[in-house]
Amino acid sequence: MDPTQSTTRTQTLESVTGVHLMQGIGHKPAKGFWGEAWSQVVRRPGAMLGLAWISVISFFACFAPVIASGHPIVWRDKTGAETVTSYPLFEYLTAVDLLLIVFGILGPLWVLIPLGASRGKRLGMLIAAGFQAAVIASLAMYLQSRITHGTAPGWVLDMWLNVKAPKENPNGPRELLILLSSLSIAGAVSLLWMFIPFTKHWWTRVPFVLLVGAVSFACISAKWTPKLESWPYHKFEASGKFEGTYTLVPWSPLQGDTAFNRKAPGESPASMLPEDRVYKTVDRPYVLGTDADGRDVLSQMLHACRLSISIGLVSTSIAVVIGVTIGALMGYFGGWVDMVLYRVVEIFMSFPVLLLLIIAAGVLPRNTYVMMAIIGCFSWMTAARFIRAEFFKLRDQDFVQSARAVGLPLRSVLFKHMLPNGITPVLVDASFLIAAAINIEAIISYLGLGPGDRPSWGHLLSAATGQTGEFIWWLATFPGLAIFLTVLSYNLIGEALRDAIDPKLKKARV
Repeated sequence: MDPTQSTTRTQTLESVTGVHLMQGIGHKPAKGFWGEAWSQVVRRPGAMLGLAWISVISFFACFAPVIASGHPIVWRDKTGAETVTSYPLFEYLTAVDLLLIVFGILGPLWVLIPLGASRGKRLGMLIAAGFQAAVIASLAMYLQSRITHGTAPGWVLDMWLNVKAPKENPNGPRELLILLSSLSIAGAVSLLWMFIPFTKHWWTRVPFVLLVGAVSFACISAKWTPKLESWPYHKFEASGKFEGTYTLVPWSPLQGDTAFNRKAPGESPASMLPEDRVYKTVDRPYVLGTDADGRDVLSQMLHACRLSISIGLVSTSIAVVIGVTIGALMGYFGGWVDMVLYRVVEIFMSFPVLLLLIIAAGVLPRNTYVMMAIIGCFSWMTAARFIRAEFFKLRDQDFVQSARAVGLPLRSVLFKHMLPNGITPVLVDASFLIAAAINIEAIISYLGLGPGDRPSWGHLLSAATGQTGEFIWWLATFPGLAIFLTVLSYNLIGEALRDAIDPKLKKARV
């Protein structure tokens, strides 16, 4: 018999003997730690369903402004001799919208397309790029808001308000200031990001950081001052001299008409109004109905995905950074440092986050950034205790003693050598923190204390019972189901990761 056939037949057996393994028959290549953990996660149907739902939510968080908008994709003005064409939907996109659309398109391609680096490393680079772009956009929006409200430093206001514009180009100096401001913010953040070792070699990190900075600069400079939204298109269309082509959901989340308040799912504006009303050209139904202000529920649901995802990710990132730093100091030094810092942990554990958010809503500006900061600054205690326990076990290991002996600085010993070996429990706990942050945001919005200028699932849920006491079933069902599925998905993913890295279960599988 051909020996190759015998080898092939032996390799197909479900079990092999020790002799076969010594001969290399039936041997499987060893997987890395995270590769083995991921292989266990994908075997659990609940975790895969959770990942699928989170992927759907992330997709709508990136592309909601071009899926649900009251601005036409193409607008045709036929009042003159020639038809004038414009593109209002793209004109009203903000800098954050552009950045999320770019990352929503290029991010999956960067991770999925086969390249030289592993997908894990490319995913880490993508996460670092996302944080870099988020910091640049946040600083630009903060500066623009300070200038708009007149609270910026005096020399900045003088530069913007007293700029001298020539008659032949009145907008030229203002556009130059926008370019310089955007370039300064993007350049400063990119320079800082070059010193963060999210890649091993600087010659791969520097071009990547510069590319992300250039994309962020282009988006911010193009959309520095957002336009004030208004939706008069249907009134113009009623005259017959204008024509618009709309996206899939032709309603913006803040666009409403009291004539359409509390309409059930499936009803269309064209069927609810007389022929002489301005909305007679709209024949698309409200798929999920409307709220008490006549605003489309589906549009608000899609745009609210961004708030939930951003609240969960940003607040959890703040909590992880604070918790890892304090936990590393406690676990590495021990003694009086551990005693003092652990008392700080216990003090923060005594603060109720929900009560703090309610108090902050009455004292501080009611916006998303304040909510993110409060949730993150009072949710880091679990991460600190996990890192403390891991560092207690690692600080006497041989590789840590070697790092000390060669004279490496403290930050290198803590965050370059010890942290990669002890971060696993924190990463697993992060999925539960994200779910908790989304749940807290929904509760605050349900109480009417959330961001007033942003659609939210919790705010929609609170409108299910109006002032008259009437129960609106679609305002309770769809937002409540979205909150439930999102929180459940993160919990299922966290549970699957926790079981995958549990050493007792790992021994049982072997």
